[in-house]
Amino acid sequence: MIDLSGKSAVVTGGSRGIGRAIVMRLAQQGADVAFSYRGNEAAAGETVAAVEALGRRAVANAGDVTKPEAADALVAAAIGAFGKVDILVNNAGITRDDLIMRMSIEAWREVLETNLFGAFYATKAVMRPMLKARAGRIINITSVAGQAGNAGQANYSAAKAGLIGLTKATAREVASRGITCNAVAPGFVLTELTSGLSEAIQAGIRTATPLGRFGSPEEVSAAVAFLASDEAAYITGQVLGVDGGLVMM
Repeated sequence: MIDLSGKSAVVTGGSRGIGRAIVMRLAQQGADVAFSYRGNEAAAGETVAAVEALGRRAVANAGDVTKPEAADALVAAAIGAFGKVDILVNNAGITRDDLIMRMSIEAWREVLETNLFGAFYATKAVMRPMLKARAGRIINITSVAGQAGNAGQANYSAAKAGLIGLTKATAREVASRGITCNAVAPGFVLTELTSGLSEAIQAGIRTATPLGRFGSPEEVSAAVAFLASDEAAYITGQVLGVDGGLVMM
């Protein structure tokens, strides 16, 4: 069984959807968790209460991941509460979909700054304490869109592909200090973002996915918990697809 007892984790974008599932899974496996959220204070408070109900400690930190100082504040809050950071999960992400010819520069920049720059800032913020501890787990939430591309998502696909490059570069930089860095690439997962898709689009997704269904946030969080654990100590620089077979590489 995956045991994260005594570990402390930082999760960006942890109040809803896949991020909340990751926070809860890490707590269920024994970790204390600090997470960031941007605007939904009620959802953040409910997530804190759910973690504490499991007997673990939780810290919710409001902040914009596009700001380097927000990453520093999140990591400082985790260290202040738990004394260390063993696990970082870069999950925060947004979509601003449109075709390239219609996509605004603002929509391009906003997605890149949230999904890719934000992950870099958080990784940079945990680097010194993890290097000092000579241990750590960094897990980036990428996407099948970053592996295969997706029409109407040039910004999102580029950001998620960039995350894969960041994962591999980070893994090479920190391996000698006992730190691993991996990515999880979800396929189509039922969240607030996908629940609004028309039934025709949802049916097309199910048809394109070999397992014939959407994934769940809990299935993504299970992969994250594995990569965060001692069970994955010899795995680094890898992209683990949790996509029902949608992308096979």
